Parts: sequence; C-alpha cells; structure tokens
Amino acid sequence: MVKVIMHGCNGKMGQTISSLIAADEEIEIAAGVDARDEGKNPYPVFSTIKECTVEADAVIDFSVAAAVDGLLDYCVEKKVPCVLCTTGLSEAQLEKVKEASKQVAVLKSANMSLGINMLLKLLKEAAKTLTPAGFDIEIVEKHHNLKLDAPSGTALALADSINEEMGQAYDYVYDRSQVRQKRGAKEIGISAVRGGTIVGDHDVIFAGADEVVTFSHRAYSKAVFGKGAIQAAKFLKGKTAGLYDMADVIA
Repeated sequence: MVKVIMHGCNGKMGQTISSLIAADEEIEIAAGVDARDEGKNPYPVFSTIKECTVEADAVIDFSVAAAVDGLLDYCVEKKVPCVLCTTGLSEAQLEKVKEASKQVAVLKSANMSLGINMLLKLLKEAAKTLTPAGFDIEIVEKHHNLKLDAPSGTALALADSINEEMGQAYDYVYDRSQVRQKRGAKEIGISAVRGGTIVGDHDVIFAGADEVVTFSHRAYSKAVFGKGAIQAAKFLKGKTAGLYDMADVIA
C-alpha cells in the first residue's frame, strides 16, 4: 500500500484525486494539507505541510506556487518523494526544484495525463519519419475560456518533444497574421483556441504532399490528470533522489 499526503487537498484537483484514490486498493491518502479545512475529508488535514506529522511514501501536490517552497523544504528534510503538479513556478522556484531533486525524488511534468505523455513518445518517432519527407508541422490547442496563458504548456511540450528529436532545428511561430510570406520549412506553427468549458484538446498535424497525419488527444475531464498523478506517486515510492517526469512512469 502506498501512503500519500495530498498537498492542496481541498482544491478541485485535490478532491478529484481524493475520490480516485478512495476507489484504488493500492494507494491511500494518509493526510491532507490545505489552508482551509472544511471537515469533508476522511483523513486529517493540516494548514501547512510544515505542521504535518503523518508519515507517507510520497506527496502529491496540486496547490499554489506560493506553497511550493515550503513543500520542497519539507520533502528534502523528511526525504519524502514529491509529485509536483503546481504550475506557474518562478525561475527561482524551478531552480529550487532542481536543487531539491539532488536530495529526494521529485517528479515534475508539463502534463500529468498518461495519454499526453505517450503522445510525446509517439511524436518523436513520427518526426523522424515524416519531416525528412517534407511534412510541415502545426499544433492546435483548445482550452476553456478561463485559461490565462497561451499557448498551453502542453502544446509547447509537444513542440519541444519534436524539436529535441530533430536536433532543435525548428522555430516556433505563434502568429502568422503579422507577416505575409510563405511558410518556412523549419517552422512549427502553434495556435491557441479559447472557449466554453473545453478541458484540453491538442492536435499535432503533419501535413505533407497529398496526405495529412494528425495525432490528437482529448481530455474530457480533469480526472485524467489525477490518474496520472496517482500513477506517478506509485512509481516514486522508494525511488532514489533525482528529477523524474511522466516519461519515466510510462517507460
């Protein structure tokens, strides 16, 4: 049995993960951490991670950037592996993540979905075959109308996966409206759509002469990210210090 601390337990993702874990016989939540305790959880809840006195095999974090520094300090001190899912970290915090990973196992990924991370692997293979044959690459991502950043971190991760495989030969183009010229051969176009309650859609298009190959991923609920985080926590139990990502989980 894997015992975890749910950091940010009363947020939307915290509650989603709590429900998923309740139905999983291989993992349980030993404690939660949240600034507010609404008394709705079947496990003890602490206001800060520093106050937590419950031992666990890993921490799953879906909180806020302001709480991440204290979380990393706790994980290093207690030698508790961490699945770090909070986004919007500063450069200083990202550097702190790297430093922490030298002393404890930390898993950080641009997207916790198992499907997206499988797609990252598949795109490398597709790029090796299709780009030498002259296929152009375009990425279209769609999200709900409340999302602040564009393009999405996942869209950039998809582009990066291709670009890394191809020796960083491609430039990213986010807006074609300002320049009237033919598309370059070494471009990855990235477009963002915002509307409604779209959880997350990503299409990677390889467009060649007389044929098009499209890789698509659709997230129909936030549960897909919670399921990935749970798999990551199971993976991290007993792992040595290091910086991991979801590619390690599905390897």
